[in-house]
Amino acid sequence: MKKRLIALTMAAAMVFTTACSGGGTASPTEAAKTEAAKTEAAKTEAASTEEQTTEAEITEPVTIKFANYALLEQGYEEFWNGVKTDFEAKNPNITIEWVTAPYGEIVNQVINMAGGGDRIDMIFGEIGWVPGLADAGLTIPVDEVLPADYLADFYPAILDSFNIDGKPYGLPMYVSPYVLYYNTELFEQAGLDPNSPPTTYDEMLEYAEKLSQLKDSNGNPVYAFGQTTASVPVSGSSINGMIFNFGGTLLADDGSLSIDNQGFKDSITMLKTLDEKGYNPQNAKLKDLRNLFALGQLAMYYDQSWGFNGIQSINPDAKKFTASAKPLAGGSGTGESILQAHCLMYVDNGDAQKAACSKLTQYLVTSEVLNDYLANITPAYPAKKSMEGATGTNPVLAGAAGSSENVKAQVFVPQISDLNLELCTLAQAVTVSGKDVDTAIEDFRKAAEAILGN
Repeated sequence: MKKRLIALTMAAAMVFTTACSGGGTASPTEAAKTEAAKTEAAKTEAASTEEQTTEAEITEPVTIKFANYALLEQGYEEFWNGVKTDFEAKNPNITIEWVTAPYGEIVNQVINMAGGGDRIDMIFGEIGWVPGLADAGLTIPVDEVLPADYLADFYPAILDSFNIDGKPYGLPMYVSPYVLYYNTELFEQAGLDPNSPPTTYDEMLEYAEKLSQLKDSNGNPVYAFGQTTASVPVSGSSINGMIFNFGGTLLADDGSLSIDNQGFKDSITMLKTLDEKGYNPQNAKLKDLRNLFALGQLAMYYDQSWGFNGIQSINPDAKKFTASAKPLAGGSGTGESILQAHCLMYVDNGDAQKAACSKLTQYLVTSEVLNDYLANITPAYPAKKSMEGATGTNPVLAGAAGSSENVKAQVFVPQISDLNLELCTLAQAVTVSGKDVDTAIEDFRKAAEAILGN
């Protein structure tokens, strides 16, 4: 399997950023040209979709088995059930059958079902799942399901981030860097300017010293800064993003281990510092951090942009005090963050199933369906060019505008989930177990080399 590192190109990132921040003020002529271009693009997309629908007409009943953990998470079920109801009404020969399991169990559910001869047709998941599922033969290149003219509408650099041997094995619905969420009310209580969040880890530590003196309305201590370290792959991915913040690496371009760099060590040292000062809740999952933040017991924390849905589902008033900022820069790093994406993956269960999945995808990843979702439920950035400007941006992301200029995807190796779990073990070694950084890194090296077969 070819392993690649795809950095988002500046050109795509600038288009991305303009879509998220609103861009500058255009002249009337430029605005007219832009509107005309959007109108033409919309017409082209509509005509293309109509043509594809005709070519892929389904006359016999087809059931799509769709693995989707989000049905079990508060705040998402209404959207996905609405997708099912509306899509089936428009496509009476196609039925969506949900296959659900909690977030941490859905991949094993898909694999176990396949082992018993019951293969899923579509999977909703994260970019980090793609290499492992591809290696298991449970996701195929998306061009085997979707037509070329439809795929051409996706930002090339983003689609390339899903490449294995030159072909994308997952289709991004929308994307995000990790962002820094912070509580403006706690900032004010600590005497900090809520309009001037920290930009570096050194500044964050200065802020954290003041924030850690606060207590919430019930007298509970306030944690200053949250970085997930629990033993789940997404926590490892977040730690990997932190390594990027410091200018470090986990893997080289060829997929081999690459941790002999100052950025890697600095990021692990920072985890230990945060723990020793009592700023970071030990062994916390992202959902734990969202809960603490929603309840006013956490002042700052790192999360995927769509984590705000979890915050808001716990505390509907959270939008009053939630603000965002770009990822922090540490050491000699520039605050580069890891590319995150919710994506669709497909299994080859025959032409009829693939045609039905194609129809569902082309219905789903559109401004019409995702506009309100991205603006009000899951703050994120669109992955399609035709959705630029047409998709609303949640105001909570305003402070993080421009984050997409400084994001990259991790090298794709089948063992990335296992490596991410091992990163969590490393983080817990220097926090919960109190190991010194150098010893913990050497233990990680041995485990990681065994995982990679080095």
